[in-house]
Amino acid sequence: MQTRPYVFVNMAMTADGKIDTVARQGARISGPADTARVDRLRAASDAILVGGRTLLSEDPRLTVRDGNLIDGRTTDGKPAQPMKVGIASRLESDDLARLGAFMREGGGRVALCTTERTSETALRDFREAGAEVVVAGTERVDLEASLASLAGMGLERVMVEGGSTLVAALLEADLVDEIQLAVAPLLFGGEGAPTPVGGSGWLRSHAVSLELLESTTSVDGDVITRYRVRQGSPA
Repeated sequence: MQTRPYVFVNMAMTADGKIDTVARQGARISGPADTARVDRLRAASDAILVGGRTLLSEDPRLTVRDGNLIDGRTTDGKPAQPMKVGIASRLESDDLARLGAFMREGGGRVALCTTERTSETALRDFREAGAEVVVAGTERVDLEASLASLAGMGLERVMVEGGSTLVAALLEADLVDEIQLAVAPLLFGGEGAPTPVGGSGWLRSHAVSLELLESTTSVDGDVITRYRVRQGSPA
């Protein structure tokens, strides 16, 4: 059995490298053509994964929208929707009320990876609500163990949609195979506006190395770049 799924990150950012405004309210960045591309990427994935801040602040739907893509999945013998996965160091029972779209939209499988900081009561409540819950780690989620659990669930291809803290942690652990970025012809500015990769950052000598695989431009002017992450980068 594989030790982990193939993991790729897909994010949209502005020309000045921002994935949201300083308001951090999930601002739209790329155009309609890129929205359709993301839908195709979701349809080709076994699971869509997000970090705790994105999960709890945005209650993302993470569903395939195009009916033809949904039909294509079922024709191929796959579930109509990919699994939705949230990574959160601590969950509270009260969080269930904030996650209506994540838990129920689309009707597909839902998984949550958390730590021992989540109480037994909250674990029970999320499981009773239909989530498959993985406890991996004491203070921070053990990402390698979590991905191994997802592989054990039969997942082979996982799409990561942020946020920047999770992306940084996955790169730090050498758990990302590919990065796709849609660079929109916009400028958000703001020192406090998030970028695709958060965390504490790396010195130049420890930068993660990428290999450009493809670069295209959409009809909306978004530049789509696809990179392979060089495994074993110093970071």
